[in-house]
Amino acid sequence: MPRSSADPTAKAVAWLLEKEQPSMRLRTLTELLGRSERDPEVREARQGALETGWARKILSRRSPSGGWDDGNSTYMPKFTSTNWMMLVLSELGVTRADPAVRDACEYWMEDLSTRDGGLGGNSKGTPHYCVAANQARALIRMGYADDRRVRRTLEWLTETSDPKGGWSCWGVGRNLDSWEALSAFAVYPRTKWSPSMRSAVERGAEFFLSRELHRQGGPYSPWFRTHYPVHYYYDLLVGLDFLTALGYAGDPRMQHALTWLRSRRRPAGVWNLDAVHPDVDSAEGRWYSAHPNRRPTPFALEKAGRPSKMITLTALKVLSAAPSAGSEERERP
Repeated sequence: MPRSSADPTAKAVAWLLEKEQPSMRLRTLTELLGRSERDPEVREARQGALETGWARKILSRRSPSGGWDDGNSTYMPKFTSTNWMMLVLSELGVTRADPAVRDACEYWMEDLSTRDGGLGGNSKGTPHYCVAANQARALIRMGYADDRRVRRTLEWLTETSDPKGGWSCWGVGRNLDSWEALSAFAVYPRTKWSPSMRSAVERGAEFFLSRELHRQGGPYSPWFRTHYPVHYYYDLLVGLDFLTALGYAGDPRMQHALTWLRSRRRPAGVWNLDAVHPDVDSAEGRWYSAHPNRRPTPFALEKAGRPSKMITLTALKVLSAAPSAGSEERERP
């Protein structure tokens, strides 16, 4: 049955559909309401994302040389150079169909290429886990799912997955913070998965589910706050998002995180942005305090402590796929 206009979810969806942020309108229409690309409103919103709002503002700051605020590479400085701007743009509905976006994608891929033909490379052409996985996810979203460089990156992520499930960043052992590979496969069409990719994803998902998305070491408060941009940070909503997209919404081990997500909802039906990284309360934040010359510049689309369209859209997508509180589990596709 149609929802009443007084229903908190209906009010939240109406807020997301406001035309002042066509990127959010586009993603709400397609990812939450299931509209097709042929829908006139979808086509209007996709064009609008290039003309006004967050995506247009970021694209307008792109330099004639090809990127944004780059130092010795497109990765530095954090979080204002090309790598970080492209990660955000990939979540604002722009694709390689636009020439400016396509040029930026090629510039980014060339700078972070690896010796084996993949992506996420450092100055020596060696892939780095979180850089490679984040870049692959962003490029798939922007229309590069069939690109050989993206495919090679996903193959490398498969080859380097832990036999027991999960990934490790910086060689510190598999951990919940190393979530980026699963998020890349979450947006990669299943028809393109190899058997080894499927196995790596299943083992990786089990690693997160067996820990109920949060049980590793002692309590860590940043995992229980919503953040955007996410970049390489983890929180429960990040985990819920990619595991839901991978088809695990009905797994009972998601319930702890789902209960947390429901508890964070505001009376108006929306969710707040809790914090913008870098997280000054974390070990990383303290490291930056001791090394101020390496401290990143925070970048935000929305204000911390205020209702967030990005967080609300992600939360509604998760809850729309998950069993209702107290209902029977849904079968995983």
